[in-house]
Amino acid sequence: MKISIGSDHAGFPLKQEVIAHLRGEGHEVVDLGTNNTDPVDYPDYAEAVGKSILDGTVKRAILICGSGVGASVAANKIPGVRAGLCHDGYSAHQGVEHDDMNVLVLGARVIGVALAKELVANYMHASFTNEERHVRRLKKVIAIEERYAKKFSVVSKQ
Repeated sequence: MKISIGSDHAGFPLKQEVIAHLRGEGHEVVDLGTNNTDPVDYPDYAEAVGKSILDGTVKRAILICGSGVGASVAANKIPGVRAGLCHDGYSAHQGVEHDDMNVLVLGARVIGVALAKELVANYMHASFTNEERHVRRLKKVIAIEERYAKKFSVVSKQ
């Protein structure tokens, strides 16, 4: 599978480990930066990852920052992105299976390399179930996103 990955400076070392793991599993990885541990702003990388989902470059992505919280918040501002911050194996696959999560967010200062690899494997091997209840709920999430995107695009034009 082709997957994009991005991180801020705090997530850079873990990102390098995850990239090696993904490539070792045969995945094609699009690295969207950052390229070292010099301080940068996580929203820039969250946006780059989100854009790679929206433009169809990839169907899934991984985003890493110190806690994972900021990157998750920023990525979820992009319509069509469903980013989930995961620190346990169940959430990493359940987020895809039930919620069609397309961005896995990791906190590099919260989890270690071994757990990150486990979460990535769970995420990469999961598929959306297409069960009626999950489809129904996902449609509701998308409807909320559309309602507020329209509302705020009108407000911002005034």
